[in-house]
Amino acid sequence: VGSTGYIGKFVVKELVKRGFNVIAVARERSGIRGRYGKDETVVQLNGAKVCFSDVTNSDVLEDSLKNLGFPIDVVVSCLASRNGGIKDSWLIDYAATKNSLVAGRKFGAVHFVLLSAICVQKPLLEFQRAKLKFEGELMEEAKKDDGFTYSIVRPTAFFKSLGGQVELVKDGKPYVMFGDGKLCACKPISESDLASFIVDSVLDEDKINQVLPIGGPGKALTPLEQGEMLFKLLGKEPKFIKVPIEIMDFAIGFLDFLAKIFPSLEDAAEFGKIGRYYAAESMLVLDPETGEYNADQTPSYGTDTLEDFFQKVIREGMAGQELGEQMIFWFTRSYLKV
Repeated sequence: VGSTGYIGKFVVKELVKRGFNVIAVARERSGIRGRYGKDETVVQLNGAKVCFSDVTNSDVLEDSLKNLGFPIDVVVSCLASRNGGIKDSWLIDYAATKNSLVAGRKFGAVHFVLLSAICVQKPLLEFQRAKLKFEGELMEEAKKDDGFTYSIVRPTAFFKSLGGQVELVKDGKPYVMFGDGKLCACKPISESDLASFIVDSVLDEDKINQVLPIGGPGKALTPLEQGEMLFKLLGKEPKFIKVPIEIMDFAIGFLDFLAKIFPSLEDAAEFGKIGRYYAAESMLVLDPETGEYNADQTPSYGTDTLEDFFQKVIREGMAGQELGEQMIFWFTRSYLKV
C-alpha cells in the first residue's frame, strides 16, 4: 500500500526485481494533485498486479483484495499523509495504515513492513503522533500472536527534501538556511537505497520485530555543509542568507492564536510547526541516555550520495523528484522575492 508514492514506486520496482508476486494497491488518481490515471499507474507499476482501491475505507479495501482471489503473505506499507495536516495525518498515517494491517491479516499476512520516519523519536507534530500510535498497535499485534511479525523502518531525510534550492542557487540566488546552518544534520538516503532496505526487511531474520533507523552512506551533513557542497559543484562563490529561527516561532505563535478563533487555520499553524521542526531538529538517532542526536548511532545503508543527487539535479532538474504538497523550501522563493 502506498505504491504510487515517492518511495512506494521504488519499493514495488525492487520487489518485482527480486521475484516477489506483488499486489500494488493504488488510488484511481495518483501523483501530485492526481495527475495520473489508471493507465499511467499500471505502466509505472509494471510487473505488479495493480489493485485500484481506497485504503481509507476498510470495506472497499477488503472487497478489492477479496476480488483478486490471492492470499497475502506480507504487507509493505509506504503510506504517508500528503502534507502533514492534522486530519490528513490521522486519516492516512494511522487509520488507512491500520486498515491495511487488518485487511492483510484477514487474507493471511504473517509479516508487516512499515515505512515510518526517524523523526517520531521526538513527537511534536500531529503526523508523528499518528505514526507512533500505529507503531504501538502493530507491536501489540505481534505480542498477541507468535505467528505474526513486523519490521518498522525509520529513515532519515530523503534526497528530494534537500533538493528544493538547487535550481535557485544554480540561477544565482543565495542558499537560505536557519540560524548558522548548523542547527540540525542528517544522513540522507536515496529512494532506491531505501527501497532496497525495505525489501530486505521482508525476509531478513535480523530485521524481524525490530525498529530500524536507517540513513544513507557517509557522514551526517548540516544545511551549511549541504550549501557549501552545492556551491562547490556549481563552481560558484558561496552566498548564504541566514534566517533567524525566531521568525518561525513568531509566525507559528500568530497562526496558533488565529487558529483558536478560526479553526480552518489549524493546518496552516501545523505546517508552520512542521517547517520549524525540520529547520531545527536533526534526522539522526536520538540517544535516550544523553537526549542528543548521534550520527555515529545512525546506521548507514546503500551507495547513493547526496553529492551525486545534486549533480544529477544540476544537469537534469528535479524531474521525477517534484516536492509537491510536501515542499519544505516553499518559503525560499517568496523570501528571495522580498
